[in-house]
Amino acid sequence: PVNNMALSGWVCVVTGASRGIGRGIALQLSEAGATIYITGRQEKSLKETAAEVKERGGSCVSVICDSTNDKDIEELFEQIKREQNGRLDILVNNAYAGVQDIFENTGKKFWETDPTIWDSINNAGLRGHYFFSVYASRMMVAQGRGLIVTISSMGGLRYLFNVPYGVGKAACDRLAADMAVELKNRGVTSVSLWPGAVQTELVNQFLLEKDTLHIFANGETTELSGRCIVNLAKDKNLLSLTGKVLMTCDLARRYGIQDVDGRSVADYTSLKFALSQIPYLSWLSAFVPSFLHVPRFMLTLANGRF
Repeated sequence: PVNNMALSGWVCVVTGASRGIGRGIALQLSEAGATIYITGRQEKSLKETAAEVKERGGSCVSVICDSTNDKDIEELFEQIKREQNGRLDILVNNAYAGVQDIFENTGKKFWETDPTIWDSINNAGLRGHYFFSVYASRMMVAQGRGLIVTISSMGGLRYLFNVPYGVGKAACDRLAADMAVELKNRGVTSVSLWPGAVQTELVNQFLLEKDTLHIFANGETTELSGRCIVNLAKDKNLLSLTGKVLMTCDLARRYGIQDVDGRSVADYTSLKFALSQIPYLSWLSAFVPSFLHVPRFMLTLANGRF
């Protein structure tokens, strides 16, 4: 894994950084020495993240910016250009507004749910990502380098939560891949990142109380994704990964990193893990070595589109 202050002098934007994975990413990037612009809608929670960044010796600029407000986004990038002489190294598309709605409508079919849930899930979390990426790419292309990470999930591959959620996540993966095609010759990398089960504040609040998903009980911390992005940013072969869906468990293995609390990272792609999730085969997992992995093409085959 890379050492501390590896991103000294770098300029990063993390959207939706007032809590959850965004906050964890901001903390790790700042710990590595980068100057972070964090965005969110709530001043109070943004200030809390900024205070924690400063506590760890990091440098942070908090900007109240609604990812559904085009003017807010444009003004943010004008500010960065002004304050950082046009420098921008990393954009993390993480802002997401639909968590509350997802949990409040659990168990309802799409036709039983108010159709405006589409907007709460996909305006900030997809349309917003596109807008941020356009402005960030203009700066990155001009300097001939940069990294755009779009936070997505397994929901992009198979049904999860509800219809707008899956459609939005599939679109996030496709956004990262298609931007990569156009950015590749400009030295800018675009990837999609799938965290595993993450213990965010909202997940803890909604799921652990109800004990609905035991997988979250041993979930990743919100900072693991940040640790992965720091290592990714310093990877000499970064451009060879452009356009790909990367999983935190893969990156943890690639860079030899543990979670911030010292735990090793659950590997969702290992055969051992896959077997442990199947009730009548779980006994087999004890006999399977952890280095055996389910081939990636199997994940897409399981989707069975053709």
